[in-house]
Amino acid sequence: MADTFSVLMSFGSGIWLVALILAVIAYFCGCFNGAVIVSKYILRDDVRNHGSGNAGLTNFFRTFGGPLTFVVILTDVLKAVVAIRLCVWLAGQLLMLGSMDVVLAVEALSKYWAGLWCLLGHMFPCMFHFKGGKGILSGGAIAIMIDWRIALVVWGGFLILAILTRYVSLGSCWAGASFPFATWFVYHDPLITGLGAFIGLLILYMHRGNIHRLITGTENKFSLHKKK
Repeated sequence: MADTFSVLMSFGSGIWLVALILAVIAYFCGCFNGAVIVSKYILRDDVRNHGSGNAGLTNFFRTFGGPLTFVVILTDVLKAVVAIRLCVWLAGQLLMLGSMDVVLAVEALSKYWAGLWCLLGHMFPCMFHFKGGKGILSGGAIAIMIDWRIALVVWGGFLILAILTRYVSLGSCWAGASFPFATWFVYHDPLITGLGAFIGLLILYMHRGNIHRLITGTENKFSLHKKK
């Protein structure tokens, strides 16, 4: 794969318009927050008014439970898949790609760029007063869409830590912290790794409260039974 920074420079100033278009599309895909949509418009009881106040899968399950949890999962996974697939396709249509090395570089960049903005939409959705989720489920789907090796590191560590400790947040912190290192291992590209680091730090930032509670020993453990 060609160096992604050199590839970007070869497209000239027009690349910024393409990047803006992709960012807007991915962001609005991310804004379709499953937990908020299901709780607010189906259950008529906004999940953000309960528990941790977070519009994520864990808080939704703890608050409501039930089969609608799978609707939340499906929504947050599908929006990540749509955002990345659409942006990769659109980048190929808008740019003159040329050689296979350039195609691979643009595809990788499009995946990370779309993934970043999809997460920003999930975490800070403009249609829901910029109060969304922490991005783990969508982030996990993004990791799978990017590369199976990155997904293996992120999901493997997440599942091991979450199952052994019953702290979902601990697994989530692993996912955020390991993402840029797994990215470098796969691509060895500074620009892509920088985007991976941005995504990873964003995940950790959204879990800053959980990190504090883990350190102080006040974090809640996950249970298959919803809270009454």
